[in-house]
Amino acid sequence: MGSKILFYLVILPISKLPFWMLYLLSDFLYLVLYKIIGYRTKVVRQNLNNSFPDKSEKEIVALEAKFYSHLCDLVVESLKAFSISLDDAKIRMKNRNIEVVNQYYKQGRQVVLVGGHYGNWELFAITIGATTEHKTLALYTPLNNQFINEKITKSRSKYGLEMLPIKKIKDKLNDINSDLYSIIFGADQSPRKSQRAYWVNFLNQETGVQFGTEKFAKEFDAVVIFTNIYKMKRGYYELQYDVITEQPNEEELGYISKTHTQMLEKVIQQKPEYWLWSHRRWKHKRPEGEVLN
Repeated sequence: MGSKILFYLVILPISKLPFWMLYLLSDFLYLVLYKIIGYRTKVVRQNLNNSFPDKSEKEIVALEAKFYSHLCDLVVESLKAFSISLDDAKIRMKNRNIEVVNQYYKQGRQVVLVGGHYGNWELFAITIGATTEHKTLALYTPLNNQFINEKITKSRSKYGLEMLPIKKIKDKLNDINSDLYSIIFGADQSPRKSQRAYWVNFLNQETGVQFGTEKFAKEFDAVVIFTNIYKMKRGYYELQYDVITEQPNEEELGYISKTHTQMLEKVIQQKPEYWLWSHRRWKHKRPEGEVLN
């Protein structure tokens, strides 16, 4: 009951506010989350220090402040996603070169879109189903709160994206074999302990990378495309697609995982403040005997 009250009396009304009011709210959240509460500041500071050992304390603090400003923008933009129109969403999330993806639909090829928690991935989720000729599918881990989980998945999928719980992927395999899909992977999450990881050096740290993107691409002979979300200014983003490989089964094991991780690293190094520094990306350490690639 509490979740329903929160959604209908707080979240939904806020989502219908104009953007200029939402950004006033974002500025207020910045003061509360960062300056007063210090939400995950220890995690963020440690991640930044470890990732950029050559930066001075002053530079790290300035970067940290920029991140929290973006994070608060992301919060209000994610709330707006519950009520935003497709036309407005497309204005705020433009595609630089969607033809890179759509050419493979004409060739009858499956596509894997891989990226990270960079820019505004919620706005990307809302618009991608209406911009690619493929059917679009994103795998996700359901939230414990069933009501909020339902509202979020409904919001993300309202313009064409299909949201599929990761545990149900086996039930979906026949559909993927018979139709043309672009499957979306957020590949910067820390692997679960039960998952085999591919270990690389990412942002100056030993990092386990999930094999899901590479495994899926090889199984379905899918073209792998790195998806980057550029933040142009407050509330406006642009998407760029760069092909990693057209022939996944001709690549040596680990090539796809290492390449998309390196591409994300390059993006983060250019504009670090737009990555999700508050998540515990490096909570697992490389097991003894595992190779660092």
